[in-house]
Amino acid sequence: MTTDMTTDMTTYLVHPVDRVALKELRVIDDAGRETVPVTDDEGGAPLRCCLRRSEPGERIALVSYAPLRRWAAETGVDPGAYDEQGPVFIHAEECAGPEGDGLPFADAHRTVRRYSGEGHILGGRLVKGPEALEAACAEAYADPEVAVVHVRAVEYGCFLYAVGRR
Repeated sequence: MTTDMTTDMTTYLVHPVDRVALKELRVIDDAGRETVPVTDDEGGAPLRCCLRRSEPGERIALVSYAPLRRWAAETGVDPGAYDEQGPVFIHAEECAGPEGDGLPFADAHRTVRRYSGEGHILGGRLVKGPEALEAACAEAYADPEVAVVHVRAVEYGCFLYAVGRR
């Protein structure tokens, strides 16, 4: 499932972790570890399945996820040294996915990373706030070499979501 993000310049699609990947990650993560669900007592974890923060009492899991590796496998390219994996929170069971539109988790510093169609990094940009994030996506996709854009948290470097062309 994707959610539309409309800017003054163009329309992009915000992509949570894909449902097929989520099904796999709920069993074994991308580091080969068994997934261990927990009850989130505090809430506030940024869920990559539905692009919202968790509520107290929800069952979630912290898993290792390799977004560029999975994208590269789908497109038939080799990400080489840019194949990294990192921690992401997901619901322990299937959820309805994102609701609404707009840029999730845009209320803090974020890094917008640009990748080529060959899976190589073309650069990144530090941003803060929805307007800066939208501008960074527009700037990224103004470059015809950019094939995929990832938005990441600065404080931990975690993947938040991909932004694609409409």
